[in-house]
Amino acid sequence: MSAAKRRLGRAGAIAACVVLVGAGLLMGRNDFHLSRWISRLGTPRDSLRIAQLLYERCGRLGGEPKVACYAGPLDSVAARGEVRVAIGTLERIGALDRDVKRDAHVYAHGIGIAAGKRGGDVARTFAMCDERFQSGCYHGVIQAYFAAARTIGPAEVNALCEPFRGPGADRWIRFQCVHGMGHGLEMIYAHDLPKSLAGCDYLNDDWDRRSCYGGAFMENIVNVTMPKHPAHQLETHMAADMPGMDMSGMDHGAARAYKAVDAADPLYPCSSVAEKYLVACYEMQTSVILYLNHGNIGAAAKTCDTAPLRMRYVCYQSLGRDISSYALQDHARSIAMCSLGTPRYRPWCYFGLVKNFIDLNARASDGLALCRELTGEADKMKCYEAVGEQVGTLRNDAGPRRELCAPAEPAYLDACLFGARVSPTAPALLARLNAEAAGG
Repeated sequence: MSAAKRRLGRAGAIAACVVLVGAGLLMGRNDFHLSRWISRLGTPRDSLRIAQLLYERCGRLGGEPKVACYAGPLDSVAARGEVRVAIGTLERIGALDRDVKRDAHVYAHGIGIAAGKRGGDVARTFAMCDERFQSGCYHGVIQAYFAAARTIGPAEVNALCEPFRGPGADRWIRFQCVHGMGHGLEMIYAHDLPKSLAGCDYLNDDWDRRSCYGGAFMENIVNVTMPKHPAHQLETHMAADMPGMDMSGMDHGAARAYKAVDAADPLYPCSSVAEKYLVACYEMQTSVILYLNHGNIGAAAKTCDTAPLRMRYVCYQSLGRDISSYALQDHARSIAMCSLGTPRYRPWCYFGLVKNFIDLNARASDGLALCRELTGEADKMKCYEAVGEQVGTLRNDAGPRRELCAPAEPAYLDACLFGARVSPTAPALLARLNAEAAGG
């Protein structure tokens, strides 16, 4: 068991009124029968065998039928308490099916939701999850919490992630909690993005607020691109209970239909939100752009070139994050895709790309490997700074952060240490690059 999991096991309890919903609510009739058949294997510990069975049944499908075919049995396994088996099965399916590998984060949300519905406090349920698939399981747990809670207000929002705060708490897990909160608020407010962001604003800590904003913007576009994603059933059941939910402490008016994307404006919703939300918005905006242009990376880069000058750098960071998914983390393809954009902004594409590489499985080594393959000095500087920023979230203290940066190429070690907040001074080139971005 990792140190992070041990810390989670010792984390304080959070009161949560969670209703255990039968596995049949999480899937269609056929998927339910398949899940019962899988259960006859015994305790479902053979994730390879389960993955092969599901791939044979679901792999030839497409779109929403494929999502439902895979998600129902995976969620059912998680609902029985075999969360790690469900995550392991998802990983093995991803090796067989490229569609699943690309959208694994969303499937992991469903697994976390099923785990959260089992009951118990959030900290204990978090201990069932792990970092794979951009920690989607953690985010789903928070969505389940919000769906079950009878009272949601400023006090509840600030208390939710309290076990993961403090000097000894795991900062990576804290991020997953507050980021997941953004997803959960989007669900509560029926994907009314302004109301969800206002809910994030109740958080007392600025870092928490910004992390929450990111979850809200992510859920906003995921609900468009995958409207029948594994969280959809949860939202349906939650909607029936909404009249009994007390949100008096977060009264932003009645929920209204919110336009999540605008085909006439590829920079929407960023073009419509307040200044304080812009960075978090543009960190996700290329998911909207690529949805509208059907996955054209080069065209997406050109759209980023039309953003407000200071936000172009952030938009390219978002592009790198999306390229990680489109290239399925293949280094050569990822580098080639980032090269399609304007050279001035390309280092920020690598910045977003490498952060996503690490975010997938919480391994700094995955990012360091990518940085070594880059050739341009500016590209490498921003790449190693990005590794450092992720290291600064993965580890609380300077010593462990320094150890994770140590394998960096010697010429760029200081960039990693600066990103990790171990060194207060950026290398000269990196300082110039960041000053340029800050000044627009």
